[in-house]
Amino acid sequence: MRKAFLFLSIILCLVGCKSSEDQSISIAKSNPIMPIRMNADTMHIVMTDYLPALYGDTSLWNELQWTSSGDLLECKNFIGTTPVIREMDIINHDNAIHRLSFNSEDEHFAIPVLPNKPVKQSMYASGFENGLLTVSFMGEVENPTFEAYIQNIPLDRQLWREKTNSVWVLDLTGLEDSGYKLPGRSYLRIFAEDKTYLYNDLLLPLQDGEIITDAGMLTRHDPQAQVLYSILIDRFYNGNTANDWKMNSPEVLDIVDYQGGDFAGITQKIEEGYFDQLGVNTLWISPITQNPWDAWGCYPFKNGNKYDPTKSYTKFSGYHGYWPIFATKLDDRLGTPEEFRTLLAAAHAHGMNVILDYVANHMHINSPTLQEHPDWHTDSILPDGRRNFELWDEARLTTWFDKHIPTLDLERPEVCEPMSDSALYWLANYDLDGFRHDACKHIPEGYWRLLGQKIATRWPGRAIWMIGETYGSPELIGSYVKTGMLNAQFDFNVYFTAREALCGLKPMEEILKNELTSLATYGAHHTMGNISGNHDQIRFASIAGGAIDIHSQGKEEGWTKEIGIGDDEKAYKIALMLEVLNMTLPGVPCIYQGDEYAEVGANDPDNRHMMRFDNLNREEKMMRDKVAQLIILRRSSMALQYGEFLPYIGTPDMIMYERRYLGESVIVLIDRASLDYKIIMNGNEYIL
Repeated sequence: MRKAFLFLSIILCLVGCKSSEDQSISIAKSNPIMPIRMNADTMHIVMTDYLPALYGDTSLWNELQWTSSGDLLECKNFIGTTPVIREMDIINHDNAIHRLSFNSEDEHFAIPVLPNKPVKQSMYASGFENGLLTVSFMGEVENPTFEAYIQNIPLDRQLWREKTNSVWVLDLTGLEDSGYKLPGRSYLRIFAEDKTYLYNDLLLPLQDGEIITDAGMLTRHDPQAQVLYSILIDRFYNGNTANDWKMNSPEVLDIVDYQGGDFAGITQKIEEGYFDQLGVNTLWISPITQNPWDAWGCYPFKNGNKYDPTKSYTKFSGYHGYWPIFATKLDDRLGTPEEFRTLLAAAHAHGMNVILDYVANHMHINSPTLQEHPDWHTDSILPDGRRNFELWDEARLTTWFDKHIPTLDLERPEVCEPMSDSALYWLANYDLDGFRHDACKHIPEGYWRLLGQKIATRWPGRAIWMIGETYGSPELIGSYVKTGMLNAQFDFNVYFTAREALCGLKPMEEILKNELTSLATYGAHHTMGNISGNHDQIRFASIAGGAIDIHSQGKEEGWTKEIGIGDDEKAYKIALMLEVLNMTLPGVPCIYQGDEYAEVGANDPDNRHMMRFDNLNREEKMMRDKVAQLIILRRSSMALQYGEFLPYIGTPDMIMYERRYLGESVIVLIDRASLDYKIIMNGNEYIL
């Protein structure tokens, strides 16, 4: 087994030659590996989904050691490819918590294996004193089994002792002498089960081995402490008029032409303190790769209930950035490499991350890459003769988004290799903190595995956080959320449910049901994105005020009507309730630019108005101020960032839940009937 770890060390040292960062990182002490969540008694897994830095180390797999007795946890049917991606079947014979352990003379680490049981939100850390961590349950628990880890190092089960049938104690007093007290940031993770339930996991951040109780110690590098802000660069702020460029074509309406937003504009707002005042600490910026200089696509003219294919309202420019001509060149209309580096430096100086929207699914049909390799895209015609356009679920891995943006055939290594290298180009040349990945479900899993392996081996010590976009079931969304693939995805299912419930179209209790499904699927301390909206959705304020039907696609209205806010009193109250929800649920809140003041609009492109910083009306200013207060509340509260989620009440008109972290409590009540909410912190009502 020592030989296996020596091989791993050699790998890390070799890839370290590609980076100037300190590579002296062991797997045991590296960032926590996501658990293996069994979705059946037998499950097929790809081990590099959990250990992405492993290449070809057959000795490690051959000497795999199990902590469970007998054959209660079994692995078989190993599969290898080149480079070796070890696949295997795991059989959990007793449907219990186990460890997949790796041991050597120097260290050992393990991956938690969680059973296929109903998940119950009941466990919470209730106190910590003199090295003793108290873990409590809401109600009695019969003979629970606990698993605790610091990073990927499992703690001895003998450290647990029962205090009552609902309170247990984990003795951490001797860990410093045992080498478990790690320098810098680490995490204590706790998993528990009984014969009926798997309980919500606990996550407690540590600094130099001590449990953090002061949110002021958290930084932008703590994923759970992030608050995202989504920026559509061209529609944000014009900071450098020298790079302004418009098509000025009769075929292109101004609403889909370039408006002048650029890197310099974002930098200016960073330095003016706009984001500091709002409180966000991660900027998600739209794609920055070179887009075409000419117009493409069309929005068809509608005559009555039928579209006239011979007429159109407009063609489109590539102002949004999602039609890459080059995968590794900045779009000249957004700025220069120096201006982009200035933006990144300014953001970091203000304590903010910057994640880049990256498009891997497709390239523009006139890109030099596709001109040189015309066979690198999928077929636009299905075997039955139908056009393979916008078949999002039926042909999700091959369908084209439009006829001028062919989907790349990323199942082929000769396509997948350079495209994943193109993503690495941005990390190698710019001090980015991660990616927002476009259209994840339309890209085969092999691409995500390859990208994850390349990042893990080239930059093992660099904090790179990746969030994806997938519309679909929790099972589909969660299939990409693994240590070797994506850190998170946007939780559209919670958003869509909340949108309908807050507007009176679904019972409020459905929000809790969806949230509990998410926690069971992604873990109690996931970093899934809770959105206020995005560039593909109708503005929520216009829905909340009744200016547009929630069930409308919102496309036609954006071209033919002036979409406002409708009943403004109702709209602002409901929009604020969505922000209360997003800032207090587990996960990472994400504000789409303008939602902080309740911007209005139908769907694309009417939801992409130029950002307004001045001349806001009284209600918009009040909305922005209250959103800022909510962000400050979240970022100052350990309970709202790392606390357990404990649901209390769910009725057709109201939900109430609590977030708990050690001695801190935040209770949230949202009442649709009265269009009101309450936030109670440690027994005192928090007034916005």
